[in-house]
Amino acid sequence: MDATVLSEWQFGITTVYHFFFVPLTLGLSVIVAIMETIYVRTANETYKRMAKFWGNLFIINFAMGVVTGIVMEFQFGMNWSGYSSFVGDIFGAPLALEALLAFFLESTFLGLWIFGWDRFSKGLHLTTIWLVAFASNLSAFFILTANSFMQNPVGYVEESGHLVMTNFEALLTNPYLWGQFPHTVAAGFVTAAFFVLGISAYHLVKKHEADFFNRSFSISLILAAISVVAVIFMGDYQGKQIMHMQPMKIASMEAMWNDENPAAFNLVAIPDQKDGQNLYAIKIPYMLSMLLFNRPEGEVEGISELQDQYSTQYGPGNYEPDVFVTFWTFRIMVGLGFLMAFIVLYGFYLVFRKKSLSDDKFIKLLPFAIAFPYIANTCGWVLTEMGRQPWTIFGLLKTSDAVSPVLKTQPGMVLSSLIIFTLLYAGLMVADAYLLVKYSKAGPQIQAAMVDVKESPIH
Repeated sequence: MDATVLSEWQFGITTVYHFFFVPLTLGLSVIVAIMETIYVRTANETYKRMAKFWGNLFIINFAMGVVTGIVMEFQFGMNWSGYSSFVGDIFGAPLALEALLAFFLESTFLGLWIFGWDRFSKGLHLTTIWLVAFASNLSAFFILTANSFMQNPVGYVEESGHLVMTNFEALLTNPYLWGQFPHTVAAGFVTAAFFVLGISAYHLVKKHEADFFNRSFSISLILAAISVVAVIFMGDYQGKQIMHMQPMKIASMEAMWNDENPAAFNLVAIPDQKDGQNLYAIKIPYMLSMLLFNRPEGEVEGISELQDQYSTQYGPGNYEPDVFVTFWTFRIMVGLGFLMAFIVLYGFYLVFRKKSLSDDKFIKLLPFAIAFPYIANTCGWVLTEMGRQPWTIFGLLKTSDAVSPVLKTQPGMVLSSLIIFTLLYAGLMVADAYLLVKYSKAGPQIQAAMVDVKESPIH
């Protein structure tokens, strides 16, 4: 048992669990705000009921996200004190802003939104949900500010064995951040849109409140279309950035072992990292150069050459990430992205043909498509973090140096907490899924009953 490996597994597992809740929070807050905006502008009570129904599901997901996020920050002191000591002066600033500004703003106005129906004016109540949506995405911005520093360190100097911030503005204008943040937020909107699409499709097939769920379907379909396009374009932009900032990540996610010019795109490959080759590959000539340089030529550095370069620059060691994982997580993420784009196009076809959505066999499959953005999001984060290895802070701090020194002699402690956190988070995931499925299937009728009880004078 190695404490570093166990700590990596622990943080990775808790991060993946937590990130199941985050994207839905980012997007669903906006969808609920849009629905209430339409209600305020049109006075159509259906949109008020829609905002309450989808808002109830948002609250369940938000609560689980808060619980799972708290434990992650504890790990910076428990498992990663070497990291906290080295970069705490920088990393702490965006995390503090996320907690003091974004999270408190989000939770405060969410409480006002929950209990403010028929107590505030329509305009004031609408303002509360838009502030919740704004704060949710502001929270993501500060978290990604911290993560982007780990990917592309800026605005710092090293003094006495740790990093000191010299320019906070540099953190906020980090080029990596402005590729990562829009890409992540757009992925959150896709997650929420497919969540609403899938649940709406389920009720349309069951012939439940056709007008209610047709309207929900249409709103989420429009958001899905905009968001899928944004994800694809921002993913392309981010890939071009990574080529300059972390060329080893690009080389590993393409399973490219040697420099190529022009560079081919490996559509499918079986990487053999031990021997530094692909056992099998289907290549598309010129395609990788086209993707990275927008022209049919352009040199892309290979893993072997980068390994030699990093060994000279940073000292002897293995600087190759897990090529099999990075290669296939990238392809699963991209493949699901284009599959979701096709689903959105077909959804528009169904809407514009002006026939009952419930009569189409395709609609019956949409509830299963709810899983697609979740899988794609998870693959994206695994690629982002594992593609940076062996670095915690690229070029400055290796993961092996970031783990708490005391744990290196007591790996059993890490194993115990790993098992406990994994089981606890699994329980929370089951509880979240149960509640979301229960209230999703119940439909707006149960939501109306809950509101009536809550607002009863006797109660």
